[in-house]
Amino acid sequence: MSRADELFIQNCREILTQGVWDTDQEVRPRWDDGAPAHTIKRFGLVNRYNLQEEFPILTLRRTYWKTAVDELLWIWQKKSNNIHDLGARIWDQWADETGSIGKAYGYQLGIKHRYPEGEMDQVDRVLYDLRHTPASRRIITNLYNHQDLSEMALYPCAYSMTFNVSGRTLNAILNQRSQDMLTANNWNVVQYAVLVHMFAQASGLIPGQLVHVIADAHIYDRHVPIVERMLTQTPAPAPRFLADPAVTDFYAFTRDSFRLEGYTPASFEEKIPIAV
Repeated sequence: MSRADELFIQNCREILTQGVWDTDQEVRPRWDDGAPAHTIKRFGLVNRYNLQEEFPILTLRRTYWKTAVDELLWIWQKKSNNIHDLGARIWDQWADETGSIGKAYGYQLGIKHRYPEGEMDQVDRVLYDLRHTPASRRIITNLYNHQDLSEMALYPCAYSMTFNVSGRTLNAILNQRSQDMLTANNWNVVQYAVLVHMFAQASGLIPGQLVHVIADAHIYDRHVPIVERMLTQTPAPAPRFLADPAVTDFYAFTRDSFRLEGYTPASFEEKIPIAV
């Protein structure tokens, strides 16, 4: 069993057995038929993944990790807020007629800020610090810009990264305000594990630990029976993650720079409804 499977099972069982329902409250999300999408949740889950030991991808069901990498590159490399720059259609329901999702995600990473070393956006600042001041305790990105929240189609869920170098090892903390455990948990874990690999390789460092902090970890009401069936699946060992060693420029990575060896997820093809 992979560590990602172990933690996912542990998290979901904790939510289902000890969680709190919000059925007594008004909620924003809705199902396709207009019904309110209620959740059962736990507050403050913290998961730790050692990227030197294994790549944290679920085997209980398939995570479409190449599409997850596409979205990651759309945000962190292209710094885009327009779905026309993204191959997948995962953001379509939040985009306007021009394809924009407003001043969210990639838009925030692409804003230039003035530093003593010159103007840089948040991604370039991380790259600069990892190369020039790796002992810094200030290597942080933040997408939750209150000034722009009213112009975002969706407030950022995974909103902050803190990077920390110990020796030659790059560790990171991902802060997430809200997590749909069934549809998005492993998607985000895979993305930010890949991101740590990218920053480490571009900076001559070794990827270390990814700590995932989730404020509101929830399972939607219509997802509960799906999760319960999923937890009966037989997990497999974690696959081996490989990044093209020839790529040392953060902006030169593509989805084809990465591959998994031995990824054999369980067959689980149930249709999962999405609350919007």
